[in-house]
Amino acid sequence: MSEHDDTPPQSLTSEPLSRAIGDRYLTYALSTIMHRALPDARDGLKPVHRRILFAMRELKLSPTGGFRKSAKISGDVMGNYHPHGDAAIYDAMARLAQDFAMRYPLVNGQGNFGNIDGDNPAASRYTEARLAFPSEALLDGLAENAVDFRPNYDGTLEEPIVLPAAFPNLLANGASGIAVGMATNIPPHNLDELVEACQAMIRDPGISDDALVDLVPGPDFPTGGVIVEPKDSIRESYRTGRGAFRLRARWEKEDLGRGQWQIIVTEIPYQVQKSKLIERLAELIQTKKVPALADVRDESADDVRIVLEPKTRTIDPEMLMGMLFRSSDLELRFSMNMNVLIDGRVPKVCSLKEVLRAFLDHRREVLCRRSQHRLEKIAHRLEVLNGYIIAYLNLDRVIEIIRTVDEPKPALMAENWAVTDGDRVFLTDVQAEAILNMRLRSLRKLEEMELRNERDALLAERSELEALLNSEKAQWKRISAQLKEVQKQFGKGTAAGARRTAFADATEVEEVPIEAMIEREPITVILSKMGWVRAMKGHQALDAEVKFKDGDGPLFALHAETTDRIVLMGSNGRAYTLLGANLPGGRGMGEPVRLMVDLPNEAEVTHILLPKAGEKFLMASSDGDGFIVPGEELVAQTRAGKQVLNMREGARTQVCAPVSGDHVACVGENRKVLVFALEELPEMARGKGVRLQKFKDGGLSDAVTFTLADGLSWKDPAGRTRTETDLSEWLAKRASAGRMAPRGFPRDNRFN
Repeated sequence: MSEHDDTPPQSLTSEPLSRAIGDRYLTYALSTIMHRALPDARDGLKPVHRRILFAMRELKLSPTGGFRKSAKISGDVMGNYHPHGDAAIYDAMARLAQDFAMRYPLVNGQGNFGNIDGDNPAASRYTEARLAFPSEALLDGLAENAVDFRPNYDGTLEEPIVLPAAFPNLLANGASGIAVGMATNIPPHNLDELVEACQAMIRDPGISDDALVDLVPGPDFPTGGVIVEPKDSIRESYRTGRGAFRLRARWEKEDLGRGQWQIIVTEIPYQVQKSKLIERLAELIQTKKVPALADVRDESADDVRIVLEPKTRTIDPEMLMGMLFRSSDLELRFSMNMNVLIDGRVPKVCSLKEVLRAFLDHRREVLCRRSQHRLEKIAHRLEVLNGYIIAYLNLDRVIEIIRTVDEPKPALMAENWAVTDGDRVFLTDVQAEAILNMRLRSLRKLEEMELRNERDALLAERSELEALLNSEKAQWKRISAQLKEVQKQFGKGTAAGARRTAFADATEVEEVPIEAMIEREPITVILSKMGWVRAMKGHQALDAEVKFKDGDGPLFALHAETTDRIVLMGSNGRAYTLLGANLPGGRGMGEPVRLMVDLPNEAEVTHILLPKAGEKFLMASSDGDGFIVPGEELVAQTRAGKQVLNMREGARTQVCAPVSGDHVACVGENRKVLVFALEELPEMARGKGVRLQKFKDGGLSDAVTFTLADGLSWKDPAGRTRTETDLSEWLAKRASAGRMAPRGFPRDNRFN
């Protein structure tokens, strides 16, 4: 190539970046979908699980045999069939042994394989494993050409493409996985019910989806629990292959005598870690989000036993559990997405009927392949038996040839042998070889009779197998009989086969008011100047002596009840809500209110009130803008509170007073008083409001509502109550400037 030749080397190719990336990503996506994330509809296994079971079979780890170190098993799987990390292989094998993860565990584990608390299994060098009985049913037939094999990753060995699978493992044990652009999540089911559904499909291939759901009413989780999903929703989920199931913990009320009781949770939802559930329940107690719950204890041993103590015995257990179902993983929604590989190649979201049909078609193919394999074995054995029988009929001549001829095999094959009925035949290569390998001890008359009996039995079996292969009806009858054997071995008549997950109608207690969960008791709420709040038991005198920290003193005090929602109005125009039952007790100095609500450091509490149903409040800023707000609009649901009064920067909340009467009286910092009709103020949930009084300088000092006919009252400097009934001098339209306050009006410009 010359130095001026710009032609690229022949080994390089050029293509657009988008096509190059697209092709490579598509290759990766297909690999992930087909060889990693999605299970096969026929045996319900992903490649890693299939390779683990096959490698354990090759190691002869039968359910009745001995255990082998998990490190040995994962090492064999990695070295022979699955060229990925040994940690991933061991994690997959450990899950197959977990009875809280698998409805029908496929591996028997010995050692620490993790627990329902979420603890990880011990290292593979410490644990041992062998196949479980359900795995035997999945592997049965591998040696009889039931399925196709393919070369392993380096071409030195062969592995099965799919397992024969004597039961619908995909639905029995479930599956989950995330591929590229698609995912799957299939819950476990009861094997006995699945077999009944398969039998119904064999009897009636056109059976409806609803009829199948009558036989398979829903998932059967290994950890039990109670499904509270409506029946119609379950039918739709199984018809479309997509849906969700509401699953709740199973609980019971335990009577402790003398009216005391506690709740015992005996089963928790599937895939919920018990330790994290306990932590969440403890957090609910600490944050007082469920005030009716006093304590939670984990008394579990081999079984689950979570003790929930109520704060008071007057609480309804159903109501308490309803709150906990809403706030914790004692209830969850298990999403179902039956996205599986059909025939190991095509990903598809399948209905319950389609998944069972894929399994049954696979079983029919396995049956035909095993029958054909058996026919080939019978043909070979019959050929050998016929050779033996010829040898017995001509025993002396056979012995003579073997003794006198240097190469007896060609001589045996060249001889024209006499058989019954005067016929004569030649020996085949297989027959001659079998005769030469026959032991001397077999040369007895009894052996000849046994050979003839064996031949007759094989002929009968051959005719039976040929009839089976020629009749679809006979094939389905045989499959039905095989399913009955599986049902007998793993069905509801066995210890592990009974249904664990129950069904119930959801007791709808989701909208339980939190006040209903609290024992109603009188309290006296005290807020100090430095922002410390506490609740004294009972209704004490509001001016009673109360201890405070050095430099602190009383700011607000009011009578309330533990069920009340107490509203704190901030100078920033936001309303914050505290539940009476959540306030700290009165023995100490209380707690800073800023730990309970998100009140900014630059803001302070200006008012404390108890909004009642139907009550309204007059809201006003220091700028003189205001409006009427319904009391229920002041109650906030979060720590951050709720913005009620919008103000410019530098203004503050000045008035938050209950509305009573028909007129409003305002007084400004300039000591001018204005009275106008209450109907001139708008009613709003939040906002800036309208101008109450006009000021040249300064702002609003106070405002109050009153009944004009009764007059306007205030306390004079001597502490005497004074009432002014003739207010015509100050009566004007809203937003007027007003007139100077009457003689004797308080110097602090406050009405009360």
